[in-house]
Amino acid sequence: QVQLVESGGDLVQAGGSLRLSCATSGLTFTSLTMGWFRQAPGKQRELVATIGRDGDTNYGDSVKGRFTISRDNTKATVILQMNSLKPEDTAVYYCNAYHIYYNRYYWGQGTQVTVSS
Repeated sequence: QVQLVESGGDLVQAGGSLRLSCATSGLTFTSLTMGWFRQAPGKQRELVATIGRDGDTNYGDSVKGRFTISRDNTKATVILQMNSLKPEDTAVYYCNAYHIYYNRYYWGQGTQVTVSS
């Protein structure tokens, strides 16, 4: 059974930091491109960051320079370090995995991040 389990969402003041984790199981982690997406109320889901199997990273324009994505292949986990948080970062954050050989996407259940002004 494939599972992506996010953790780390919380309420934080503007300027603060949070660290989100996504633990995967049921898939060969090194075959996955991992990513974080977010969805705020009334808005479309948007890209936050991705990290490829080789460690290459990509970030949404709104988070560049503030967020850092990393992966630990030994723990089958992807991390999103979020610094200098802004109220507009408030959203449900979803972990995403793309399996290159199955050509299939998988999603976690989401974790709420709320940034107060």
